[in-house]
Amino acid sequence: MSAFKSPNAFADPEDSQLVADAKKERVEPAEHSFTERDVILYNLGIGATEKELQWVYEGDDEFSALPTFGVVPQFAASSGLSMDWLPNFNPAKLLHGEQYLSIKAPIPTSGELVNDVRRVVLMEVLDKGKAAAVTTIVETRDKRTGQVIFENQSTVFIRGAGGFGGKRNGNDRGAASAANAPPKRSPDAVVEEKTSHSQAALYRLSGDSNPLHILPEFAAIGGFDQPILHGLCSMGIAGKHVLKTFGPYSDIKVRFAGVVYPGETIITEMWKEGGKVIFSAKVKERGTTVLAAAAATLVEGSAKAKL
Repeated sequence: MSAFKSPNAFADPEDSQLVADAKKERVEPAEHSFTERDVILYNLGIGATEKELQWVYEGDDEFSALPTFGVVPQFAASSGLSMDWLPNFNPAKLLHGEQYLSIKAPIPTSGELVNDVRRVVLMEVLDKGKAAAVTTIVETRDKRTGQVIFENQSTVFIRGAGGFGGKRNGNDRGAASAANAPPKRSPDAVVEEKTSHSQAALYRLSGDSNPLHILPEFAAIGGFDQPILHGLCSMGIAGKHVLKTFGPYSDIKVRFAGVVYPGETIITEMWKEGGKVIFSAKVKERGTTVLAAAAATLVEGSAKAKL
């Protein structure tokens, strides 16, 4: 069943008037056309190598997009949602908090997708006191067939933008908000990957052009010593580790717990729990956790999922 039962499907009696009014806003339908070149660019952006021809050569018999490519088409829509209604909104103070991606159908390697106006809405807005937490939901469809390919739920934190009243704690959104605490045992698998110093410069070409990831002076306003790697790039790298170790998955969720600086090494620790892989990621050089409360639901029947 679609979550979009009506234009006011996410109205909440606990919302302040400010939030209630913001939830009524709609953005124009946003189309996303892409080619095999865009798929390769994304795959390279999350560390696919020249030896992995299924991800970097369009002539390979098994050429495909890595699963987390699903976060890319929704940028055209989510970027159209204004945050200016929040008090003291400053884009340099915005940090990506959580991301949930559900893959509803096979991912095409080229085509035309559309983020429908009825499918782009504010799902939840929380007043965290000194910050606001804003969750949006986007459904992306095949323009020709109307089939839903992806659902994204994105939560961002805007520091300094709280104090507007209303809800402080979010609702249970199933897999999209699950705690995913790692089991009290050693990981079943560990994968280590060093990012390149130009990783953020490459990844931003897939559509996430926030200057926080390229401009030193903008990063400084956000309180960082240098531009940081996109959280979604870290998610893509860890998601690639899950795929290579345990096989394909139908959804993936992460909480962005820390930052990666381009050039640092990401270590992904994974625990298989039934049909789910719980994972976390940390930076080797600083011992800092960067992805937490993370999990992917494996596709039933895939060979690796039975490991």
